[in-house]
Amino acid sequence: MSSCISVEDLKKHVYVLRLGHRPQRDRRVTTHVALVARAFGARGIYIANVIDKNVKQSVDKVIKRWGGSYFEVIDGVNPFEIIKQYKKEKSCIVHLTMYGLPIDKAITNIIEECEKILVIVGAEKVERVFYELADYNIAIGNQPHSEVSALALFLDRLWQGREMNLCFPDAKYYIVPSAKDKMVKRVER
Repeated sequence: MSSCISVEDLKKHVYVLRLGHRPQRDRRVTTHVALVARAFGARGIYIANVIDKNVKQSVDKVIKRWGGSYFEVIDGVNPFEIIKQYKKEKSCIVHLTMYGLPIDKAITNIIEECEKILVIVGAEKVERVFYELADYNIAIGNQPHSEVSALALFLDRLWQGREMNLCFPDAKYYIVPSAKDKMVKRVER
């Protein structure tokens, strides 16, 4: 595992703001948004306006087994207060939408200009105000698609593939790459 890097090696602080989470409908997708955020190098996720203990518990189980204890799920937040906080810290607000600028047109600017990033992803129709508050409205293609895939593609472009070598020092288990088998090893401490 000599190619391992830590989240600190990525040199940027990224959090995700999940809008429009509906617990009965979106629990699984919001959990997947959080898992992609964690696996692809984000530091945490804010869930706007809703407290959902099930999402937190699911992500915490993954963290306990696979590592990433730095990652946090913060639910029930006021999205405008979070955006205001990030703007005050001179962070970049990036809204992922199919209506924005193509990612290839904006990613270089984001990489060069943004050290701290709040990535906004919606569950249902996102209010116009979030488009206006964002520094970048970024399209991952211009067809209907999943916010999970949009987040994964954005983070991969942001880190330029380096996140594929993320390792979690507090992991209890790790996967051994294999062409045909499913191999999971317990970390010997």
